[in-house]
Amino acid sequence: MIFLAAFAAAPLHAQNVEETASADSLVYVPAASLDESLVGTNVFNSVTVHQSQSIANAMSAKIERNKSRKIAGYRVRIFFDNKQNARSASEAAMGRFKAAYPGHGAYRSFASPYFKVTVGDFRTKSEAMQMMRRLKADFPSAFVVKENINYPIVDRNHAYVVDTIAVARP
Repeated sequence: MIFLAAFAAAPLHAQNVEETASADSLVYVPAASLDESLVGTNVFNSVTVHQSQSIANAMSAKIERNKSRKIAGYRVRIFFDNKQNARSASEAAMGRFKAAYPGHGAYRSFASPYFKVTVGDFRTKSEAMQMMRRLKADFPSAFVVKENINYPIVDRNHAYVVDTIAVARP
């Protein structure tokens, strides 16, 4: 009976929250670049491992060194120019891309005298080609380049999480 009373009271509380809060804007948060189900968990607690402390220290040091490691892969270059207005044009191209394709990585660089904007982190050329085909309507001069990339996200179907920012009003 107590469970039923608590369950019946829950919708009333939810209605009060909805009446006092309104969604102001959407926020696109990049999805995890690794499976977070075991992050912070010592997987060796469930099994007994007999090893010297120097091996454990070496493994911990290797993991720490490789946190920001990049791998060889592909990206799609959507902007490449060296005109006088290339800096502002590259910023505009990057802004257009981020607005149209939220959750995908976009990288702007300058290698004298060229401003470049590349997008995505793809392990295979075929993945980059698929993205390039999608981008051709908005960026007709797009082409695939081989670069060092960040580790791609684990779940390709959910590259980002959409969340709302709510402001409580009295």
